[in-house]
Amino acid sequence: MSNEIRPFRIDIPQADIDDLHDRLARTRWGRTLPGDGWDRGVPVGFMKELAEYWRTEFDWPAQEARFNEFPQFVTEIDGYDVHFLHVRPDTAPSSDAATMPDAATMPDAPGVSRGLPVLLAHGWPNSFVEFAELIRPLTERGFDVVVPSVPGVGFSEAPRETGWDAARVAGMWIELMRRLGYDRYGVEGGDFGAYVAPEMAKAAPGDVAGVYIISGLGFPTEKDVPHMLPEEKAQYDLMQQWMGAAVLDHHHVNRVAPQTFAYGWDDSPTAALAWMTHKFNDFATGAFDAVDRDLFLANASLYWFTQSFGPAAWPYYSRGKDAGSGWPEGQKAVPSGTYSGPPGIRRLAERANEIVHWGEGNPGTHHFVAMEEPDAVAADMRTFFDLVR
Repeated sequence: MSNEIRPFRIDIPQADIDDLHDRLARTRWGRTLPGDGWDRGVPVGFMKELAEYWRTEFDWPAQEARFNEFPQFVTEIDGYDVHFLHVRPDTAPSSDAATMPDAATMPDAPGVSRGLPVLLAHGWPNSFVEFAELIRPLTERGFDVVVPSVPGVGFSEAPRETGWDAARVAGMWIELMRRLGYDRYGVEGGDFGAYVAPEMAKAAPGDVAGVYIISGLGFPTEKDVPHMLPEEKAQYDLMQQWMGAAVLDHHHVNRVAPQTFAYGWDDSPTAALAWMTHKFNDFATGAFDAVDRDLFLANASLYWFTQSFGPAAWPYYSRGKDAGSGWPEGQKAVPSGTYSGPPGIRRLAERANEIVHWGEGNPGTHHFVAMEEPDAVAADMRTFFDLVR
């Protein structure tokens, strides 16, 4: 295994962009089914307008240039090439045009910032794009920021065999931080990252200062109902509504038949966009009022150009067809904090976590709140990590 860290720059060929536009223009639109609004899925009118915007107005080269302002690298870990962003206060991008990282921005360069390093673990169906707006506020608060791409997502190599789990990814990220020269750091995670971040703490408690979860600790289950206080039962009922039959169960789709659906996701950008649109809306009704449309489409574009829709499903199918969805439980090896408490219940979270910061009243409505309220997330992260550093 090579420990070499290689500079990386995103460079999607114009032919691939043209192909995307051509496929969008040739979409064979289905009929509108009876029902109101989102009752049968993404409304045809909404989908046509969004796809046309993606084809004619969304500017991928501008987004690519923006992402290339972040110092990016690739390194081989556990036999796989891993793509990651490594941004320090002294290497954070300015508003100037994108530039290729030079020797001064390499991870082993002298003059490394003394700010607490923090690794941001992205979720599904997301990528490093989830944190595009969060990185600058974090570096302005003194953090070094590392954002690795999960294997199979974006420019990280996809798994070649089964048997992967959050613990394996956690081990890769621990090695990445070691390779970057960090012996103490914080970890943030939401969605799939809420499984990875606690695993990092359990595997390397001497290195991880604290685990910060966007949401996902102390989620109540049916067995907790008999012992719930009225306000806790209200949180449980809210979760049942969110996880009810009206929500498209991506756990089941990704666990049972991702290969079947990947043919459509990889061949039709409209099918891929509809899938991602539906899930972002499931994660927060009115998602496209909360999350910037171009940021959402940048993530969808990254998945399309790198054919990540199928490979990104592995955290689900690797658990087996008979596995339940399961909530992240956390860990007690190091202190934990959250951006958003409800619908999690602190009393339940404290069964498996040492909670030192329980966010309540923070702004935001979306599951991927870092895309919606990056300044608030950065400020709250600073509050938590100041407690544990």
